Amino acid sequence: MSKFRELRLNAPKLAIKGGAREVIFKTISCMCDNVGHLRFKKNSEGDFKIDGMGFAVPNWQMKYGKHEIEWTADHEGWDEVIRMINSGTSAIESVISR
Repeated sequence: MSKFRELRLNAPKLAIKGGAREVIFKTISCMCDNVGHLRFKKNSEGDFKIDGMGFAVPNWQMKYGKHEIEWTADHEGWDEVIRMINSGTSAIESVISR
Protein backbone atom coordinates (compact mmCIF):
# COMPACT_ATOMS: atom_id res chain seq x y z
CA MET A 1 0.00 0.00 0.00
CA SER A 2 1.31 3.47 -0.83
CA LYS A 3 2.09 5.96 1.94
CA PHE A 4 -0.46 8.37 0.38
CA ARG A 5 -3.22 5.74 0.55
CA GLU A 6 -2.27 4.86 4.12
CA LEU A 7 -2.56 8.54 5.14
CA ARG A 8 -5.94 8.85 3.42
CA LEU A 9 -7.27 5.83 5.31
CA ASN A 10 -5.67 6.69 8.68
CA ALA A 11 -5.03 10.42 8.94
CA PRO A 12 -2.57 11.29 11.72
CA LYS A 13 -3.59 13.50 14.64
CA LEU A 14 -1.92 16.86 14.08
CA ALA A 15 -1.31 19.51 16.73
CA ILE A 16 -0.40 23.12 15.99
CA LYS A 17 0.95 25.46 18.63
CA GLY A 18 -1.54 28.16 19.63
CA GLY A 19 -0.49 31.59 18.36
CA ALA A 20 2.06 30.05 15.99
CA ARG A 21 3.90 32.42 13.68
CA GLU A 22 5.09 29.64 11.32
CA VAL A 23 3.55 26.27 10.46
CA ILE A 24 5.06 23.73 8.05
CA PHE A 25 3.05 20.78 6.75
CA LYS A 26 4.87 17.76 5.28
CA THR A 27 2.73 16.25 2.53
CA ILE A 28 2.84 13.01 0.56
CA SER A 29 1.67 13.14 -3.05
CA CYS A 30 -0.47 10.53 -4.76
CA MET A 31 2.20 10.48 -7.50
CA CYS A 32 4.85 8.01 -6.34
CA ASP A 33 4.58 9.21 -2.71
CA ASN A 34 6.64 12.33 -3.47
CA VAL A 35 7.24 14.57 -0.45
CA GLY A 36 6.36 18.26 -0.43
CA HIS A 37 6.16 20.99 2.18
CA LEU A 38 3.66 23.81 2.59
CA ARG A 39 4.77 26.65 4.84
CA PHE A 40 2.45 29.19 6.43
CA LYS A 41 4.37 32.17 7.77
CA LYS A 42 3.08 35.42 9.22
CA ASN A 43 4.13 38.54 7.35
CA SER A 44 4.89 41.96 8.89
CA GLU A 45 1.15 42.71 9.00
CA GLY A 46 0.44 39.54 11.01
CA ASP A 47 -1.25 37.68 8.14
CA PHE A 48 -0.33 34.14 7.10
CA LYS A 49 1.10 33.63 3.62
CA ILE A 50 1.39 30.15 2.11
CA ASP A 51 4.56 29.03 0.32
CA GLY A 52 5.30 25.78 -1.52
CA MET A 53 8.98 25.94 -0.50
CA GLY A 54 10.33 25.78 -4.04
CA PHE A 55 7.17 24.49 -5.73
CA ALA A 56 4.07 26.33 -6.92
CA VAL A 57 1.15 26.01 -4.48
CA PRO A 58 -1.25 25.00 -7.32
CA ASN A 59 0.81 21.77 -7.68
CA TRP A 60 -1.12 20.46 -4.65
CA GLN A 61 -4.35 20.82 -6.68
CA MET A 62 -6.42 21.78 -3.64
CA LYS A 63 -10.10 22.53 -4.18
CA TYR A 64 -9.69 25.92 -2.51
CA GLY A 65 -8.02 29.14 -3.55
CA LYS A 66 -4.77 30.20 -1.96
CA HIS A 67 -6.46 33.24 -0.39
CA GLU A 68 -9.22 31.09 1.18
CA ILE A 69 -6.65 28.88 2.88
CA GLU A 70 -4.59 31.88 4.06
CA TRP A 71 -7.66 33.61 5.51
CA THR A 72 -8.63 30.44 7.36
CA ALA A 73 -5.09 30.23 8.78
CA ASP A 74 -5.32 33.90 9.85
CA HIS A 75 -8.24 32.89 12.12
CA GLU A 76 -6.27 29.85 13.38
CA GLY A 77 -8.80 27.46 11.88
CA TRP A 78 -6.12 24.79 11.55
CA ASP A 79 -8.50 21.82 11.42
CA GLU A 80 -10.17 23.46 8.42
CA VAL A 81 -6.78 24.31 6.83
CA ILE A 82 -5.81 20.64 7.17
CA ARG A 83 -9.07 19.59 5.51
CA MET A 84 -8.49 22.12 2.71
CA ILE A 85 -4.93 20.89 2.04
CA ASN A 86 -6.04 17.25 2.10
CA SER A 87 -8.69 18.05 -0.55
CA GLY A 88 -5.98 18.00 -3.22
CA THR A 89 -3.62 15.37 -4.58
CA SER A 90 -1.51 15.18 -1.41
CA ALA A 91 -2.12 14.08 2.16
CA ILE A 92 -0.54 15.64 5.24
CA GLU A 93 1.88 13.32 7.02
CA SER A 94 3.13 15.64 9.77
CA VAL A 95 3.31 19.26 10.96
CA ILE A 96 5.71 21.43 12.89
CA SER A 97 4.93 24.88 14.30
CA ARG A 98 6.58 27.63 16.26
